[in-house]
Amino acid sequence: MRLAVVAAGLGAVFAGAVGVGAAVGPIGAPEAHTSAPAAQVAAGAEAEAGYVLDVLDERPAPGTATVAFRVLGADGAPVTAYTEDHGEDLHLVAVRSDLAGYQHVHPEMAADGTWTAPLTLTPGSWRLVVDTTPAAGGDLALTGDLQVAGPYDPQPLPGPSTVAEVDGYTVVLTGDLTPGAASGLTFSVSRDGVPVTDLQPYLGAYGHLVALREGDLEYLHVHPVEDDSVAPAPGPHMEFAATAPSAGSYRLFLDFRHGDAVHTAAFTVPATGGAAPDEPAGHGHGG
Repeated sequence: MRLAVVAAGLGAVFAGAVGVGAAVGPIGAPEAHTSAPAAQVAAGAEAEAGYVLDVLDERPAPGTATVAFRVLGADGAPVTAYTEDHGEDLHLVAVRSDLAGYQHVHPEMAADGTWTAPLTLTPGSWRLVVDTTPAAGGDLALTGDLQVAGPYDPQPLPGPSTVAEVDGYTVVLTGDLTPGAASGLTFSVSRDGVPVTDLQPYLGAYGHLVALREGDLEYLHVHPVEDDSVAPAPGPHMEFAATAPSAGSYRLFLDFRHGDAVHTAAFTVPATGGAAPDEPAGHGHGG
């Protein structure tokens, strides 16, 4: 297990983003947005350790859209060299502000440092999280936002549940989130009542877990707990350790591969006690 926590000051950035998806109703028509030097990047772009996420079109049309962005270094130049992490140079997570429409994809980079990836976008505000490690060093979790035109139909956050059904699989969650402390989470996968014991590796692991906090979409990315002396079993259980930065409701998205396809099980998990959601908290990141 590798869970890295980056600059605590970013909690204030996330707190300031509360309400990104609060408005209900039509969103304005798409507008062209051209890239700008680092010093002129829109205020919505997040900086971390001198890096900035530059989203090239912040108002894509609804439907299948190609999202393009660059990671800019402290000198304002696009970063083109990365350290591979779990089989990829960069991971992109996209989720609508009501925590619906979650997508985890792996963009392609052009020679000039521009990344592109197709996303399926419905009307509303979307959060982009770029999870990567530049070759110069340092794990990053940079965020940006998209505004997709059309009538926005926000969905209520599903209530807390320890069982998720996806693609014919049943996934059971054991464990709780505790604010400010490492919490053990175990996911058990079965199909038709039979435990799945032949999970397939996905990005170098049997499971990947992303957690996003309701409201400000605070981001956590963790991987299974692993014992270097024992080869991980391919199911049915996957164990994780995660630290919720503060109290609140979190939406957990578990990716696992079986039958040559990736499946995503989603859970709502409350974290009670600890700091209030609007207090500064560390930004969780696991590479």
